[in-house]
Amino acid sequence: MKIGVLTSSRADFGIYKQLLKEISELIDFEIIAFGTHLSKFHGFTIDEIRSEFTVPIHQINTVLANDDVNSIASSYGLTVQKFADFWNNSSFDLVLCLGDRYEMNAALQAGIPYNVKFAHFHGGEESLGAIDNIYRHQITLASQIHFTATKDYYNRVVELIGTSEGVYNVGSIALDKISKLKLLSNDEFRNKYNIPNEDYILVTIHPETKNVDANKKYSLEIYEALKNLGKDYHIVITMPNSDTLGSIYRNAWAELKTVFPNSVTLIENFGAENYYAAMKYSKLLLGNSSSGIIEAASFNKYVINVGDRQKGRIRSSNTLDVDFNFNRIIAKVKEINSLDQYQGDNKYFKENSIQKVINIIKDYDGF
Repeated sequence: MKIGVLTSSRADFGIYKQLLKEISELIDFEIIAFGTHLSKFHGFTIDEIRSEFTVPIHQINTVLANDDVNSIASSYGLTVQKFADFWNNSSFDLVLCLGDRYEMNAALQAGIPYNVKFAHFHGGEESLGAIDNIYRHQITLASQIHFTATKDYYNRVVELIGTSEGVYNVGSIALDKISKLKLLSNDEFRNKYNIPNEDYILVTIHPETKNVDANKKYSLEIYEALKNLGKDYHIVITMPNSDTLGSIYRNAWAELKTVFPNSVTLIENFGAENYYAAMKYSKLLLGNSSSGIIEAASFNKYVINVGDRQKGRIRSSNTLDVDFNFNRIIAKVKEINSLDQYQGDNKYFKENSIQKVINIIKDYDGF
């Protein structure tokens, strides 16, 4: 059996990684890297893949330099074109895909005429404030196996495709072994990234891709909030991905770093384990990333989820929602400060999810 693994960004690779380490002893696989993995502007994270795995790695350049609406649409078309050639010259028994990125969807759509068989992780979810919601459901419709993270998402996939065949509720594979990861110590982590020994807020903000025109206003609100919070906390910011108008936030963070050089740390790419270390040692998370919704509860962290990008996703009780208003964001931080450490559950966690996925893949016969 020969497996292909589609990875377009640091985010999906981090989720895959433990699964790939365990599956490598049982099944031959090849990695198909594209999207921001091959962008120096986004950290050239193909190097991280090379450092982790010695399997064949296909590299497909698909990202354009700009992030305006026309460039994102053009990048989608370029990805379809590049993958049409790739699928024409490749053969896999099954190809793994994950999430809801436009690049991921483009790669799958190109594979449909070639009858490529896809297995999709994290289908059935809702993020009503992002156009990724559309891409996710399109990926679901193009896939033959579906690994969902909760029972509600399982039910939605069944509704979308009209059958329960090939649909499995396994939980999020990112969480399966997360408590057993060998992370850097607090001192090692802070020394590696030059983060002072004080409370810090971990910030990850991506553009709102449904209400694109509002991003300028939103960036100003979050800028003002971080400027105020920087008086009491160090601010650690992970840079946004290649969504439409992500440069607005990049420019805001660069200015914030210039104005407050000692209170702000900008990180292009932590890598999966170091991002988890950043979660573990933070005071709280602030932003609109799915990692806050899905993974933060496993580190007993509260999350201030800003805006509508993740609207519709199931939340554990560690998540506090707020709109892009700097006064309300600051108020939520004060609210969290009055709470004890989060000790609740994580709705995305299931025992042995990785082993369940491996067993299903090994038994796959194309239905």
